[in-house]
This record gives sequence, structure tokens and C-alpha cells, in this order.
Amino acid sequence: MEDKKQEFRGETSLAGQEISGVGLEQFYDYIEEVKELISSDLWENIFLNCTKNEVLILWLLYRKGEVNMSQIAEYIHVPLNTATGIISRMEKNEMVGRMRSKEDKRIVLISFTEKGRLQFQKLMDELLSYGVKVLGSLTKEEMELLQGMMTKVKKVLKEEKEQKEQKETKTKVRKIMIE
Repeated sequence: MEDKKQEFRGETSLAGQEISGVGLEQFYDYIEEVKELISSDLWENIFLNCTKNEVLILWLLYRKGEVNMSQIAEYIHVPLNTATGIISRMEKNEMVGRMRSKEDKRIVLISFTEKGRLQFQKLMDELLSYGVKVLGSLTKEEMELLQGMMTKVKKVLKEEKEQKEQKETKTKVRKIMIE
């Protein structure tokens, strides 16, 4: 098993590179150490075995309470029929429920079920507890540094997304010869 892990790492384009004096091997070791420190309950329940879009929907519901299908589709950047399929799976797992709007019966509202709310709140409480402990251990200077790093990470990710979108836009343009 160890040989396969090394072989896979060797195939990545980042193998052997260093970032600000930290090699990828140090990064891998850090991840291995931290995973052992996270409680087994949290590790087993992290993101409630959900897909990225399901986690985003849970987060939206946590922030808004209830939303309609169009809001969900817009929030996770998928077509309405895709959002409907995702909600159907989440409803089957008893995480969310659908109900008709009292003001307009054509509108379907999505909200947490009691089971979904309790599971998500438990996860949030545990994550926030860890966050408070970690952030509480930082000095004011370290907090400012962390905030700066988070801003930089966001900037890099945004630039990467924009570059990818520009590249996709260029490849989508086709010239059609009209005779």
C-alpha cells in the first residue's frame, strides 16, 4: 500500500516542489497528524456524508431558514432540474423537507427537517467549538496574519477561477462559415 501511495504522489505535477520552504511531504505529514487529532464522531459525521452541493444547500438553509428551489439552483450554480434531484436525495435521507408556500401555492419551499436541523446543528457546534479553541489560542498578531492569509487564498482561488472561465470562453467560440 505504501508503494502505491508513493507512486501516486510521484505522478503529481507538484511532487518534490516546495512552497515557502515547506515541502509537500511536510504538508502530507501535517494532514496525517491533524486527522488523528479530530474526534472520531466529528470525522465520521464531517459534512454528514454529503456531496459538495448538498453541503452548500445545508449551509444556505442554516443561514436562511427556508428557501425556494430557484434560490437553491442559483446558489449552487446548477439548473433547476439538477437542484430538484439533489433535494429529492436529501429529502429521502430526511435532511430536508418540501412544503408549498402559503402565499403562492406554485412555490415549493425547502427547509430542514427536525432530524436534519439537529444533525447539522450538532456538526456546527462541534466545528465552532474547535474553531473557538484554535482562534482563542492565537495572539492578535497571529489573527491578523491569519486574516491576511485567508484573504490571499481567496484572491488566488478567485484568479484561478477567472482564468479557467476565460479559457473555457475562448474554447467555446466557434466560427461558422456561411456560404
